Amino acid sequence: MTNAALELPIDAPADNPADNSPRTRLARSWLTLGVLALVASGFYSILLVLSRTPAIQDMIPLLDFFHIALVVHVDLSVLIWFLAFEGVLWALLDNGRFMAMAKLSFWLCVAGTVVITLSPFLGADQPLMNNYVPVLDHPVYFAGLLMFAAGFSLLVLRALFFPSKQKTALSFALKAAAFSALLAMLALLASYLGLPGDLKDVTDFEVLFWGGGHILQFTHSILLLVVWLWLASATGGNIYINANTLRILFAIAVAPVLFSVPIYILYEVSSLEHRDAFTQLMRYGGLTVLPLMLIVIVSVVSTRNRDAALRPARNALLASIILFSTGGILGFMIEGVNVVIPAHYHGSIVGVTLAFMGLTYYLLPRLGFRSAVSRAARMQPWIYGGGQMMHILGLAWSGGYGVQRKTAGTAQGLENLPEIAGMAMMGLGGLIAIIGGLIFVVVTIRAMWPVKR
Repeated sequence: MTNAALELPIDAPADNPADNSPRTRLARSWLTLGVLALVASGFYSILLVLSRTPAIQDMIPLLDFFHIALVVHVDLSVLIWFLAFEGVLWALLDNGRFMAMAKLSFWLCVAGTVVITLSPFLGADQPLMNNYVPVLDHPVYFAGLLMFAAGFSLLVLRALFFPSKQKTALSFALKAAAFSALLAMLALLASYLGLPGDLKDVTDFEVLFWGGGHILQFTHSILLLVVWLWLASATGGNIYINANTLRILFAIAVAPVLFSVPIYILYEVSSLEHRDAFTQLMRYGGLTVLPLMLIVIVSVVSTRNRDAALRPARNALLASIILFSTGGILGFMIEGVNVVIPAHYHGSIVGVTLAFMGLTYYLLPRLGFRSAVSRAARMQPWIYGGGQMMHILGLAWSGGYGVQRKTAGTAQGLENLPEIAGMAMMGLGGLIAIIGGLIFVVVTIRAMWPVKR
């Protein structure tokens, strides 16, 4: 199939950023929100890594702030960055109708992001370390989450029910991802209604976000594949699969989310059976993305691209494939509650993040910003990805020795050399990854910064 069939339309000419459609302006806005969320997340990630690194952790008075920083960091870097960038993709599918609804969606998400970011300084100091969407047990934090959830729900509804009339494989995939996201929001509502009492502790929030959080991972995976196919095609790869076959493969990739309906019907949301069913759905249902992954990998390894302008995007694509695959493999190596678990999801999460970073590089000049073609932009995916690889391998190594997750300082129980070495490797890798993330933020903001004419 032609490369054009693996791209989404962009209306803004690169040499005239003022001349663009509402769809393009919307995409620019969502990209800006995502990048600013990464900036705020980077601040909290510095506190996180320092509070778990041997030797350093004993020299700084940050340990009491560890769990608060972890909550905000996770929600900014995983929830808000991912969903904001997905807003970029859905904006490019937009048909220009109901723009008031689109603007309301965006500004609700902006308000929610600001409140979440500032909440630790507004009295939110009770962290609850539940999975998927950890929270600070405080009305301010909940207000921020509710505003963002309302804005994201409007975004999903527009993407699903008011899309453009494009008939490409990628437009089909974006609609499939919107369907998955809508099902995740409905699952969140069903979990809330199915709770036996009020939200009181970490167990209740674990139940609240368990089903919807698992479904949302399928949304991220589908959009990851959209970005991979787009970048592989844009950087010279040949996808020898026709559009109808790609639609079928995307339909197979999203199909597992349908099993969430009988899970909610058959089991109470607070039951062990409900929890185990979603765990198995994620473990084995996630394998449905393998055919599309293999198509991209074959395309990438069989071609080379010497266009310097596309090198940052291609490097990010390669690093994304490596990290996402590593995270998937680690997922089948989890035994018990230890740091192998964060090693698994950090690999998968960073794989998605690198893909979104790569598409950011590709989209910048096409959305009316300046190109990011510097040496820093070319090296950034390898610095960030390499640091994250050290980070997750250090966690996986330490997990084999029983180091527990979500702990810091002396609570980690680092007594033997292998445990200390693994967590030291984790800390060094995390610091390198922070540098890589900082480079991305600096390069991107410089490209997006208005130029005086």
